[in-house]
Amino acid sequence: MPTKDPRVDAYIAKAAPFAQPILKHLRKVIHQGCPEIQETIKWGMPSFEHHGLLCGIAGFKHHCALGFWKERKIKAQIPPAEEKAMGQFGRIESLGDLPSDAKLIRLVREAARLNEEKASAPRAPSVPRVRQPAPRAPAYFLAALRKHPKALAAYRAFSPSHQREYVTWIADAKGEDTRARRLANAVAWIAEGKPQNWKYMKK
Repeated sequence: MPTKDPRVDAYIAKAAPFAQPILKHLRKVIHQGCPEIQETIKWGMPSFEHHGLLCGIAGFKHHCALGFWKERKIKAQIPPAEEKAMGQFGRIESLGDLPSDAKLIRLVREAARLNEEKASAPRAPSVPRVRQPAPRAPAYFLAALRKHPKALAAYRAFSPSHQREYVTWIADAKGEDTRARRLANAVAWIAEGKPQNWKYMKK
């Protein structure tokens, strides 16, 4: 039995009179092409899912639209639309504007096959993240921290990435004055448990 969403019934019922038979027909053909299809509403329009989004239909003031999610992979089978509109079939103003049912069913089946292949494809093994070791702090940096036990304890409790940020920031200073200023700021911030980029972190 086809799985239908009452929200799609409501959408079609509210559509313009000319659009209702078009939307009903498209809905029926989509179910014929993929009996396992699941209906839902996405972006305010009826959508059809089978191992992911497959296609969608829509009714507008003067036309309807049909769009396949994997348009590029099945594009060779879809005739170019004469008028630009949402979807791949241009402005659908009557049932006569649609391809044959057999053609539409083939497109639905092809789109379903593409989704099934993606769903069944083995996932690439995840690459474990290599934890970077803690950086080697310059001797003058460690000496400054040792003068402030609270700062030294906080620094040792930091993650390697936070330690690395401070080491890099201080080591990249261009002159002695800049380095001294950064070193003083670093010790004060570390004592408060702040990472080097604390000013840019969301509160």
